[in-house]
Amino acid sequence: MGPVEYIVIEFPGNQLRGEILPALQDLVAKGTVRIIDLVVIKKDADGHIHSFEVEQLNTDEMQLFANLEGEIDDLLNDEDIHEVAQALDPNSTAGLLVWENTWATQFADAVRRAQGRVLAHERIPNDVMQLAVEAIPSLSMQYEQREGEATL
Repeated sequence: MGPVEYIVIEFPGNQLRGEILPALQDLVAKGTVRIIDLVVIKKDADGHIHSFEVEQLNTDEMQLFANLEGEIDDLLNDEDIHEVAQALDPNSTAGLLVWENTWATQFADAVRRAQGRVLAHERIPNDVMQLAVEAIPSLSMQYEQREGEATL
């Protein structure tokens, strides 16, 4: 198994629109990630919390996830959901997603076979990376060229 991560993404309002789902579907279709669990959490204006597995969503919202393949299991529990819900703003919706980085499975297996252990693993926030890249002119030019190629 590759490294497993989770993310919580909060959106204002309590209506799912599905704008990020095509990018997630692409990652799944390409085998980059495998969805392990996905829960939608809603907090209304009064602070009441409701959580839904995909199959529990209303018909319109469920349709947004129709093309999303993956093993969506019951890994997340009520405690996980409650912890996330406490951080949500009133009248907001969040997706709590657990996925396997299948792209890293071979590397993770090699580390385990070598009896290695991860001493540190941290995501560097995008805004921090942007500042670092901008501070190094040659690196900044490389990223600008890549972004220009991506938009062609």
